[in-house]
Amino acid sequence: MFGKALAKVIFKVSGWKLKGSMPPGIKQAIMIAAPHTSNWDFVYARAAFYLMDVPVKLTIKKEAFFFPMGALLKSMGAVPVDRKKNNNLVAAMVDLFKEYDEMVMMVTPEGTRKYQPRWKKGFYHTAVQAGVPILLGYLDYAKKEAGIGPTIHPTGDFEADMVKILDFYRTVTPKFPSQGVR
Repeated sequence: MFGKALAKVIFKVSGWKLKGSMPPGIKQAIMIAAPHTSNWDFVYARAAFYLMDVPVKLTIKKEAFFFPMGALLKSMGAVPVDRKKNNNLVAAMVDLFKEYDEMVMMVTPEGTRKYQPRWKKGFYHTAVQAGVPILLGYLDYAKKEAGIGPTIHPTGDFEADMVKILDFYRTVTPKFPSQGVR
């Protein structure tokens, strides 16, 4: 597979390494990719998931799906979304979980590469409604390490679950630390 071969080259040339793996027995999940502070995050995260054999899908704004980028993005697991209709994004993602027996949906809960004191809640509501766990994917630029941290099984108490999630991400150094989790 071309994607996996390219991922090996990217990790070797850049000196990155993998830590952690897809938890056994999990076929469906929301994978948080945070903190998201750079366009490089996508390159390293996607490469890491190729190397870990994680069947990841990701949503990208529909404007990015122009020729020839659209075909390339779809081949990497991208699903186009219309940001103007984001009020239905949770329902659309829940439907995707019903459609695929094995799927990990990667999301960037900040919704932007700039610092956001409050994350968007759609990833959490999707996990609760689809009955799937939340995996904490990360890129630590200080360690040049990509991996999967703890698994969070949402309790329905958003605030309590977010404390656990944010506590983990405070230990990770993003490309631009001033834009990371505080």
